[in-house]
Amino acid sequence: QVQLVESGGGLVQAGGSLRLSCALIGTTFRANVMGWYRQAPGKQRELVATSTRVGITNYVNSVKGRFTISRDNAKNTVDLQMNSLKPEDTAVYYCNADPGGYAKAYWGKGTLVTVSS
Repeated sequence: QVQLVESGGGLVQAGGSLRLSCALIGTTFRANVMGWYRQAPGKQRELVATSTRVGITNYVNSVKGRFTISRDNAKNTVDLQMNSLKPEDTAVYYCNADPGGYAKAYWGKGTLVTVSS
């Protein structure tokens, strides 16, 4: 069974750090793009950060300079190091693996990140 397994969510004070991890298990398939999305209450899900197979990264403007995405193709994992966290970062964070083209993407179940002020 192919699935994405997320971990690392929790409660942190503003200015603190947190590291999210995600593993694509049950397959040797390597997605074209892996990354993280997030959804806050009452808001649409948004892209946070992505990484291609060769390590080309992309970030939403609000997290640039604070978050760093890392991908390990051998382990089929993707991590998100989140520094200088702000209350507005509070959301459920979802891991995503996208094969590209017309193939269906994989989604994790989400992990909650809460940043208190």
